Amino acid sequence: MAGGGFAAASLTADYGGGTMTASTVVTCLIAASGGLIFGYDMGISGGLTTMKSFLRKFFPYILSATASTASSDEYCVYNSQILTAFTSSLYLAALFSSLIAGRLTAIAGRRVVMVTAGALYLTGAAINASAANVVMLIAGRFLLGFGVGFANQATPVYIVEMAPARWRGALVAAFQLSVGLGVLTANLVNYAANRVTGEWGWRLALGLAAAPAVIFLVGAVVISDTPSSLVARGRLDSAREALLQARGAHADVDAELEDILYHLEARQRKHGEEGGGGAFRRVLSRRYRHYLITGVLISFFQQMTGINVVAFYAPVMFQTVGFADGSSLMAAVVLAAINLVSILVSTVIVDRYGRRVLFIQGGGQMFICLVAVGCVMAATAGGDSGALAVLLLTCIYSAGYGWSWGPLSWLVPCEIFPEEVRSAGQAIVIALNLGVCFVQAQVFLAALCWMKYGLFLFFAGWIAVMTAFVAAFLPETKGVPLEAMEGVWAAHWFWKRFALPRD
Repeated sequence: MAGGGFAAASLTADYGGGTMTASTVVTCLIAASGGLIFGYDMGISGGLTTMKSFLRKFFPYILSATASTASSDEYCVYNSQILTAFTSSLYLAALFSSLIAGRLTAIAGRRVVMVTAGALYLTGAAINASAANVVMLIAGRFLLGFGVGFANQATPVYIVEMAPARWRGALVAAFQLSVGLGVLTANLVNYAANRVTGEWGWRLALGLAAAPAVIFLVGAVVISDTPSSLVARGRLDSAREALLQARGAHADVDAELEDILYHLEARQRKHGEEGGGGAFRRVLSRRYRHYLITGVLISFFQQMTGINVVAFYAPVMFQTVGFADGSSLMAAVVLAAINLVSILVSTVIVDRYGRRVLFIQGGGQMFICLVAVGCVMAATAGGDSGALAVLLLTCIYSAGYGWSWGPLSWLVPCEIFPEEVRSAGQAIVIALNLGVCFVQAQVFLAALCWMKYGLFLFFAGWIAVMTAFVAAFLPETKGVPLEAMEGVWAAHWFWKRFALPRD
């Protein structure tokens, strides 16, 4: 389909890049709703670990400790490996499922994996809501984890491939917006469920996870797969229909389809010259090393901001610095609301100012806030003044994350990988992200007990490192069509040694 003089033009072509159709918006928002299931889980688990009815049912010894431990031991009150296993087990399952999903998205398409994710999460929610013991509780968490791993792998890739280049950042930020909305909703549910007597409170909190699962499952059933995925699987007629639906009846979809096919064929020829191999083998080769290193480090650094452990254990953290039971849950609601607003800010500015400036500005803001949190917690042994200062600083920190490392850590790894290794690259990136997430969720309460306020200084040090990495090694990818991404890396002072030369 492609002519010999087409390559140079394709490096700058952006078919539909300035056109945002209603169909594209709706389709990407439906896909982005996959973030709801991830966000709801992040928010719900931390609140449950401080809910008396939940602790009485599954962890009575911790409930006794909260009533009898002296204030000097507040850092260690929730230090239980079984309790943290309740949170972390989901992320262990998600780690393995994301690797499986990487292969499935290439073979069966993005949409099939998203449908599977919704079904698995819905089943896990039903088991958790009816749990009679810790084993049943953790079994349900594993199913939730399989759903999260599938959704986190397929959804950002889907949005990146469907979105016009000019609006790609804003539409991928909608995924992080859904995560933030899920966290806020879960914290509001926790606050309400804590007031319900008996076991109905925690059962309601866990059972309502079915709501975002149903939204995502139904949405994934009705949308089409991405043109890039359909072309890669030889379904050219379906790919053209998907492009017409996404770009509008008057868009030059044949030229965009030609471009996708040309680059796919060119890369396949290159793989044949290099000896072929599967997508996972190829993505580990020198040819893709710049993409893999950048994607892996950005994903790793996102976890080392400390944001997820703050999301998991915000109520525990606020109780530690002096908030009462209900007040700690409300403080977590405030924190989640600030994060959601900041993600909305990101959707407006990410395609205007670019990726690098937001990464660097957000990193500086988070660094200052975490250093200040560590200092406040070191200087105060609880009390209202210390607790309010920690809440304020944590909110500013969360805002910095929400408009920078939050959405960008999902966007950049997806948009930099070429189509032929995108599923494999995203699977590796997400598996690493969830692996670090699992370790942090499992050890955070023990680390809080051991390091106390020093834990926040530890995360601040990592933020300094990752901000320096972005400043030195991340090229700007704002508005660059996916098929032209190689040229950005070929012009970079360091990565040009790995990138293919321009045709």
